[in-house]
Amino acid sequence: MGLRVAVFASGGGSNFQALVERARQYRVVLLVCNRPQAGVLDRAEKLDIPSHILSPRIFGSETSYVDAVLDLLHKENIDLIALAGYLSKVPSRIIGAFQGRILNIHPALLPRFGGKGFYGSRVHKAVLEAKETSSGATVHFVDEEYDTGPILLQKKVPVHADDTSDSLAARVLSVEHQLFPEAIHLIAQGRVRIQNRRVTIIPHTDDH
Repeated sequence: MGLRVAVFASGGGSNFQALVERARQYRVVLLVCNRPQAGVLDRAEKLDIPSHILSPRIFGSETSYVDAVLDLLHKENIDLIALAGYLSKVPSRIIGAFQGRILNIHPALLPRFGGKGFYGSRVHKAVLEAKETSSGATVHFVDEEYDTGPILLQKKVPVHADDTSDSLAARVLSVEHQLFPEAIHLIAQGRVRIQNRRVTIIPHTDDH
C-alpha cells in the first residue's frame, strides 16, 4: 500500500497535484483544506482524492477543530502530513501527535527568508529586494515555530537580473513540484533519519 499521506493546502493546489501525480511508494489519500473557495478543492475532485474543509472558524473553537482533524487522520491511518501551501500555523497538539511526520515546502533557501509572514509572493519580493543571486525551495520537518524545523532537501534556483516576483515564483514553483515528491519518496523508502535536529539520508541500496 505504501506510505499514506494527507495533504494540507489553502491555495491553488499545484503542489498538491504534483504530489498526487508523482507519487512513488506513497499515496495521497486525502486533502485537508481550510478555505472553502480554494482552487485545490477542484483539483482534488478531478483527481478523485477525498477532500475535507476544516478550520477553527467552522468548528467554533480550535479545540474542536483539532479534535476533528486528529480523528480524521487516525481514522484514515495517515502516516505523514504534507503542508503544500497551507496558510495556517499547525496547532501544537497535531504537531505532537505527528512528531517528525509533518513536512512543509517553503519557496526559499531556509533559514533565509523564512519565519512568520514569509509566504508566497512576500518571499520572492524579499529575495529580489535583497538582490540575491539565487533562491530556491526547501522541504523541512515542521516544529513549533515557523520554518525552523530540520531541513530534509533543498534545491537552488538562479535569480535573473530581470526577474519579477512572478517570474521568480514560477521558476521556484517548478522546482517545488519535483522536490516535494522526492522528499516524501525518501521517507517512504525508510531512508530518512532525524537525530539532534539533523537529517541524515541513508544511501540507496538494492533493498530499497
